[in-house]
Amino acid sequence: MPHIRVRDLEVYYEIHGSGPRLFYIGGSGGDLRDKPNVFDGPLVREFEVLSFDQRGLGRTDAPEGPYSMGDYAEDAAALLQALDFAPCLLMGVSFGGMVAQELLCRYPEIATRVVLACTSAGGDAGASYPLHTLQDLSARDRARRMIEISDKRYDEVWWAENPDKAAALLEVALKRGKTHEIGTRESDALLGQRLQLEARSHHDTVSRLASVSMPIFVCAGRYDGIAPPANQHALEAALPDATLEFFEGGHLFLIQDRAALRRIRDFLLDRVRAANH
Repeated sequence: MPHIRVRDLEVYYEIHGSGPRLFYIGGSGGDLRDKPNVFDGPLVREFEVLSFDQRGLGRTDAPEGPYSMGDYAEDAAALLQALDFAPCLLMGVSFGGMVAQELLCRYPEIATRVVLACTSAGGDAGASYPLHTLQDLSARDRARRMIEISDKRYDEVWWAENPDKAAALLEVALKRGKTHEIGTRESDALLGQRLQLEARSHHDTVSRLASVSMPIFVCAGRYDGIAPPANQHALEAALPDATLEFFEGGHLFLIQDRAALRRIRDFLLDRVRAANH
């Protein structure tokens, strides 16, 4: 399994595919053992995709906390340097979009073109839903609440009218949210998730985004209650060269609307093609 020493961590990473280099930063609780992940999707057919387990998660080390958003950004920058992977295209999803913002504010030369998906800038531009407030719920209650806020169409009326679909969706969410024990002790994994959510609660880049000048595609689901539409408009407004587009779906719009990844691919490849002319 590929690990590399980065700052104070042994970081687990994978690289798959061929084409222009794309650095993909995943969301809260991300673990590359969870399937499907970015390597199971269409991006690897047209890009050389690098992704990794962030500190405290998956098969990456879980040092003592607290963690900061700066820690996650510096980890990402050090990984790119260690693998000689920059400059590159950059895509950050949800929490990964927050890390991507922090990374770009510190190292704007790292990326040539950027996708920020279902994320928020924090501060005056609006924060994403405070997921850390759900940590003390039972696993089932937390899974149900995550479904409800991930897609606002799954409201109380929908749960009452679709009991079989709701039960199936809940079981999928519970399986997806299980803690892996391979390579990381369960207590370390839970601690890493809690430390990540604590760092996430302090995310705020809005006052620094004016310095991030490369083309950026801001995209989200119309029914997202975690990174709601108002946050997307505010994020777009804070960036000098941003385009905003909404898709059919909620926080998981990337798998709910097939047009989303096609549009992301086209956005990223337009820059590559232009650079070759």
